Amino acid sequence: MPEANPTHLDQLPTSRQLARSTLLAAAIAAVLLATVVLPAEYGIDPTGIGQLLGLKQMGELKLALAQEAQTKASTKSMAPPTPASADVPHETAAQAPSMPAAPAPGPSQAMAQVPTATAQVPTATAPTTPAPPSAPSPAQAAVTSRTDVTSITLQPNEGKEIKLEMRQQARVVFSWSTDRGVVNYDLHADSTEPPRDYHGYRKGNGLAMDQGTLEAAFDGWHGWYWRNRTSAPLTVTLKTQGAYQNLKEMQ
Repeated sequence: MPEANPTHLDQLPTSRQLARSTLLAAAIAAVLLATVVLPAEYGIDPTGIGQLLGLKQMGELKLALAQEAQTKASTKSMAPPTPASADVPHETAAQAPSMPAAPAPGPSQAMAQVPTATAQVPTATAPTTPAPPSAPSPAQAAVTSRTDVTSITLQPNEGKEIKLEMRQQARVVFSWSTDRGVVNYDLHADSTEPPRDYHGYRKGNGLAMDQGTLEAAFDGWHGWYWRNRTSAPLTVTLKTQGAYQNLKEMQ
């Protein structure tokens, strides 16, 4: 009985055809590697096609972000500078309980001292009832409110950082913008009290401006890190208004 679908040897590909197909597939893979994969993943563009398609810029941005993330991770454990003024509330709180108690008056002096002791009650208790430094009241935030306008110049591939010393739950309204070009930025915070802590608020790439309200996650230094990835110098202007004790450019 004859086969339903007989296979003829002349229908099978020859060794020469298989070798040609293999070489063609390898050539296509090499072209894709040189024109797409290398520019998009590693910023390497041997043919120049990646530059035309915008793939080289994508690869360079990926490498830059990976490098910045590695730099941030390596400096995360470094303690930020703590001004001497940050210790004042703790010293005051520590000294308050050490005030010596007034000696009890004798029977002959009790009547004479009653009016004086009553008049001194408000003065004695007022310094011992401030809100804890870690959770300031709205009234305290209003007292420490300030406004600043700060500008920094970034050369190509240069990064700089400005931070505010803030108490937990304190708020600052901010806005920043560049005079030309765009920057990459990272809004984060480092605590001043052990154990050292790091908190990231938000970050962005290729922006010319940003604005919002910053609420401190804990006592510490809270601020912005900008990096200029363009080929020309630019200036970043930061406007801040709210409850913070100090403003400084970190070194």
